[in-house]
Amino acid sequence: MNPNRKTAGKVTGVISNLVTVEVDGPVSQNEICYIQLGDARLMAEVIKVTGKKASVQVYESTRGLRGGDKVEFEGHMLEATLGPGLLSSNFDGLQNNLATMEGVFLKRGEYTAPIDVNKEWDFTPIAKKGDEVRAADWLGEVKEGWLPHKIMVPFSFKGTYKVKSIVSAGQHKAGETIAVLTDEAGEDHNVSMIQKWPVKVAITAYKEKPRPWRVMETGVRCIDTFNPIAEGGTGFIPGPFGCGKTVLQHAIAKQGEADVIVMAACGERANEVVEIFTEFPELVDPRTGRSLMERTTIVCNTSNMPVAAREASVYTAMTICEYYRSMGLKVLLLADSTSRWAQALREMSNRMEELPGADAFPVDLSSTISNFYARAGAVTLNNGKTGSVTFIGTVSPAGGNLKEPVTESTKKAARCFYALSQNRADKKRYPAVDPIDSYSKYLEYPEIVSFLNEKVAPGWVDMVMKAKTLVLRGKEAFEQINILGDDGVPVSYHERYWKSELIDYIILQQDAFDSIDASSPIERQKFMLTKVLEVCDQEHDFETFEECSAWYKEVINIFRQMNYSEFKSEEFNKYLEQINKFMSHDK
Repeated sequence: MNPNRKTAGKVTGVISNLVTVEVDGPVSQNEICYIQLGDARLMAEVIKVTGKKASVQVYESTRGLRGGDKVEFEGHMLEATLGPGLLSSNFDGLQNNLATMEGVFLKRGEYTAPIDVNKEWDFTPIAKKGDEVRAADWLGEVKEGWLPHKIMVPFSFKGTYKVKSIVSAGQHKAGETIAVLTDEAGEDHNVSMIQKWPVKVAITAYKEKPRPWRVMETGVRCIDTFNPIAEGGTGFIPGPFGCGKTVLQHAIAKQGEADVIVMAACGERANEVVEIFTEFPELVDPRTGRSLMERTTIVCNTSNMPVAAREASVYTAMTICEYYRSMGLKVLLLADSTSRWAQALREMSNRMEELPGADAFPVDLSSTISNFYARAGAVTLNNGKTGSVTFIGTVSPAGGNLKEPVTESTKKAARCFYALSQNRADKKRYPAVDPIDSYSKYLEYPEIVSFLNEKVAPGWVDMVMKAKTLVLRGKEAFEQINILGDDGVPVSYHERYWKSELIDYIILQQDAFDSIDASSPIERQKFMLTKVLEVCDQEHDFETFEECSAWYKEVINIFRQMNYSEFKSEEFNKYLEQINKFMSHDK
């Protein structure tokens, strides 16, 4: 039998996107195949093999498909093309470049190259002739926008290689050979700037993957102060429709301490995706003053695209992230929304007639989500440099029910939980992150605690815990006041409630539309929390609850003006003086 011969087959059954194929040779799980439909070739993936029959999920509409249509298997899994030119691009889940597609609508069976192989890049070699290298070692560098893009030994290479030759510095096409590597058997391999990697396999070409040890700043107070996320950490944002999940993600994307941002719009409504496409190119990167899009890649599958491609989009996005991590960069992946990815898994599982789990989701949903989240993390590369992938996903539970399977499974996998509350959104308290239900498990890590105590302030974590307790006590007091009425509880209950309101208004709420308040650096957050807790520590002797609420309302108002003022400016200091004056008046 000819080893180069591709396995062929013919269609025997069609159930929506699930097609049964009779094969004439070997096929493997997750292998890619193409179904011939007239002039078009439809891409599909093998999801089950039984004897001579293979079940494949088609990434396109299967309208018009019939028994006997020819199928050709490619002999490899769904692969992502990796190389310079990924940034500032828009892809679909199969990594087709949306910019180079013709027409307004996506045509069936039309696939475009993600990277232009003929584009020239200014290459600078890092490795020298005679160097010993292995997978993911840096051979050279090109400038992708303002970011240094490392050209690496392909991840698929096993063992050690010797650099036989490498091109000199200058303009080179992405698709041409830039180095020749000789393996241990003495065979030569040509390496270009472009390589391929299967999306469902994690890239593990690094030395080690330690536990996250430092915090990623986002500029959002309710995250940085109350529930920080680690660099290389995982978090998720569940919440009902209209609570501000997408807005919060945009804020993190704009202000987050990352070199590269990858947005995976997975099964989003088309109008929300259009918003990302039109808004992101206009956003200014606060760190560089250039367009934010220059360091962003968008992988998008709207809810009206075939359901199977929805599943592929999150894996493609994660593979791109791991690729940039191997260059020693900090990468932030934002997936919106993983619920719709889980729905795609459910749909395929149901068509396969597998045993359903809770709410008809696959039984192995929890392990699928955990395996995916486990691909994030901070790593130490072979050369001792560090890179990280921080992953924040959103979950859209039906009816805002946080007890449904996707939220519960994600809870087990992610370390940060930012629960958006309908109640807070209705009160226009944005970001609507519930301070009591939300948590960050990173605050329990001793290396994170010592990092915060060193970087922010000694005893910082204790201060945060104290603020959290005050918010909880305030909520309890509010419930009592609600039941018994204003006069039915002691004034101390009112005071307790107003202290929690002070923290809520000044620390937890933030105005995304104000140029100053939209992003709050950690130095400012430290100052404000210290000051707010100073006010909360003060003992007062209020005679009536009206006196208590009037005093705190005034203080909250001055603090809010401070939030809108430039840090340590003349205006800011003026309001600070007013606060100090208020505190000195013993009530």
